Amino acid sequence: MLLSLRAYSQQLTYHEPHVQADYIRQSLSHDKRPIGVFIGAGCPLGVRVTRSGRDEPLIPDIAGMTVHVDRVLRSSAHKNIYELVQKHFSDDGLPVPNVEQLLSHVRFLKQVAGKDKARNISAVDAETLDATICNELAKMADQRLPSLETPYHKLAAWTGAINRSFPVEIFTTNYDLLIEEALESNRVPYFDGFIGAKDSFLDLQAMEGDVLPPRWARLWKIHGSLTWSEDPSGNVHRGGTSGSRRLIYPSHLKYDESRRMPYLAMLDRLRGFVRQPASVLIVSGYSFSDDHLNEIIVQGLQGNATAAAFALMYGTLDNYPSLIQLAQNRANLSVLGADKAVIGTRLAEWTRGRPATHCQTSSAIEWIDDPDQPGTKKALFMLVDFRVLAAFAADLVGEQQRKA
Repeated sequence: MLLSLRAYSQQLTYHEPHVQADYIRQSLSHDKRPIGVFIGAGCPLGVRVTRSGRDEPLIPDIAGMTVHVDRVLRSSAHKNIYELVQKHFSDDGLPVPNVEQLLSHVRFLKQVAGKDKARNISAVDAETLDATICNELAKMADQRLPSLETPYHKLAAWTGAINRSFPVEIFTTNYDLLIEEALESNRVPYFDGFIGAKDSFLDLQAMEGDVLPPRWARLWKIHGSLTWSEDPSGNVHRGGTSGSRRLIYPSHLKYDESRRMPYLAMLDRLRGFVRQPASVLIVSGYSFSDDHLNEIIVQGLQGNATAAAFALMYGTLDNYPSLIQLAQNRANLSVLGADKAVIGTRLAEWTRGRPATHCQTSSAIEWIDDPDQPGTKKALFMLVDFRVLAAFAADLVGEQQRKA
């Protein structure tokens, strides 16, 4: 009796990582529930390449992109304008902006300047900065996967391996073409909202009607793409002609209708997905730093008790205090870090103080020595790493084939 009470008390103190890994496994292998995967800016960091003898991520994260853009602009012909824009943030007592916050500010200045100036920045200067920043982001994001064994290929293999009643929906804030490349390498058909071959155009009716077979994955690029462009007439295309401008990273300001259209359409797909009965959204590589997206996800979960979201947060969970607070008020939002988790609104560490003989190893769980209790182990939840999550999903492909 004493042992059972002690075990029950420990269950209340800690979260059991194997239970959560099983929930995610069941969700990924389920063929009759709507399954969505959200790929954030942290996911390309899981693809490593060697450049100049150094091991580097294929595409840097937002912090890395910010450093690069800052270095380029400070040594460019636009240095004075850029430094004046940076001074706006310091004068207003705001933190040093990342590159996406910088773009939002520049676009706001462009919008309000008109034929005059806004805070000593003309619309022409703001437009020049906007285009320069977007071009630098495009250079960094325009990469090809280095092999056929990347996490993206493994995720694509899982996407096309199971016959489902609902299509897999992939949402991403990334501008790169990595997931497209992986899906095509694995011969997985997908629909991204655009129709046509030579000069593809966005078709809102096709997006809203969505009568394609479920074996076609759906790919929704919430922050645009390297291949999106707006022609001089304001029409949005995948691909571009001379004079077109790239459409990457919306600032959620009031642009003209054609410019807003693709972003709002993609957001509507995310909003609609979370509202589907029994939908499951698995989030990887996204830091939940975009309040606009967070609101869509959380409000969708709030209005749909049958939906569930698993936010897999790389590293220590204490790095995400605002997300912890969100999950403590939303029972169907599980936030899982390497060291602890918020599950069912309860924040707790993963199991610790367990004898080594009682530690069940798996690809999802790593057991390390517990420094607070010598001779015992504590669990680390490894699915927070996009590489591990993708391999975990790919393993399910083999399981499904063996069952067949």
